[in-house]
Amino acid sequence: MKKNIIIAQSGGPTCVINSSLRGVIDAAREFNEVGTVYGAAHGIEGVLKEELLDLTNQPEDEIALLRYTPVAGSIGTCRYKLKSHQNEDFERVIEVMKAHNIGYFLYNGGNDSMDTANKIAQLAKQRGLDLQAVGVPKTIDNDVGDSEFKLIDHTPGYGSTAKYWLHTVQYANEENMGSCPADPVLVLQAMGRKIGFIPAAARLADPKRKMPLLIYLAESPCSLEQLGDQVNETLKQAGRCVVVISEGFDVGDVGAVKDSFGHTSFSASQMTVAQIVVNYLNKRGLSAKGAARGNVPGTDQRHSIGYASPIDLDEAYCLGQKAMELAATGQGGYMSTILRDAGFIYNVRYGQVPLEQVANSERTFPQKWILPSGCDVSDEFIRYAKPFVGEDMLSLPMINGRQRLTQFQPLFADKKLSAYIPQADRK
Repeated sequence: MKKNIIIAQSGGPTCVINSSLRGVIDAAREFNEVGTVYGAAHGIEGVLKEELLDLTNQPEDEIALLRYTPVAGSIGTCRYKLKSHQNEDFERVIEVMKAHNIGYFLYNGGNDSMDTANKIAQLAKQRGLDLQAVGVPKTIDNDVGDSEFKLIDHTPGYGSTAKYWLHTVQYANEENMGSCPADPVLVLQAMGRKIGFIPAAARLADPKRKMPLLIYLAESPCSLEQLGDQVNETLKQAGRCVVVISEGFDVGDVGAVKDSFGHTSFSASQMTVAQIVVNYLNKRGLSAKGAARGNVPGTDQRHSIGYASPIDLDEAYCLGQKAMELAATGQGGYMSTILRDAGFIYNVRYGQVPLEQVANSERTFPQKWILPSGCDVSDEFIRYAKPFVGEDMLSLPMINGRQRLTQFQPLFADKKLSAYIPQADRK
């Protein structure tokens, strides 16, 4: 008897998350034992609420357009975490799986999502259920896995965000070069709560170091005062300066708030790191006429599909396919992974890693890739990250000047269980 699939998404979305979704849907057709693919509306919350969208019977054009559709508007994402004490939630997940003949559960997300997939895999094993739970990696932060890059080389989503910053810094440099008589310093804030892979990608805009560019990661070993010294020294040498700084750079209390995963949400802060740096530089005084200005990109860092890397899209698709293959061949309890072959020619292979090894993992940015000055990254990082951004810009499908995005039909499965409120949402 065929078993159905639920795929769900969690955490902050990316430009390429729908490419992984498309990979799962396309691969499912290759296995006779696989029935209907359901997308849980808004992640694990959609499972708990029994809101399951039929993806198998959607028009083929809409499935194909997932490649060009950013973030999670297709089936949604969430920031709801299944915590160990929420026994009723876990029981509800099992009830929904049984009610809809689910034999495969795929969860697309970061380290917290891999923890949820692992918990469901372990629960299925304990209960003796015919349920294969598999993880699909995703995060723009590139922080899933280990710092030795043995579990996963990089995560889908990072390459496109790196490409965004490559072009953003190019354009910002032109702005700064043109307006430097009045505004000699431009400070750009990049996402990255604890890890510096995103701001580090700014170096891809200037691998030969011709720009007056300073890069500060959350891990950069320098203070606000040292940053000010370096900015003024750059102004003396070049007459202008572009600063890219992580939202997690230590400038003291910024009034940050926590999301439901317990992660700091700087985008919701009362004061940004970039504004604090700009205020500090202007109060302290610059070694050139004029003032510092700031720019704080937001979720456009992860949803600007025009900057999506074709390499990133292809790899996300293949990781979705690999996850479906793992599930269909009875290899639950794993996350699909991508590893790089040795050598200077960029080539990757797809495999699997136990969920328990990546659940709640947190890769750190290698200290050896941060230069002693604390305001730049090494050529070794450039060699690591350059292949992810690709050589070309994505060509987008357009109708009357507007981009054509996936628009799924509301083909929801009939609900078979009573209504349910997730435990953490109850008052």
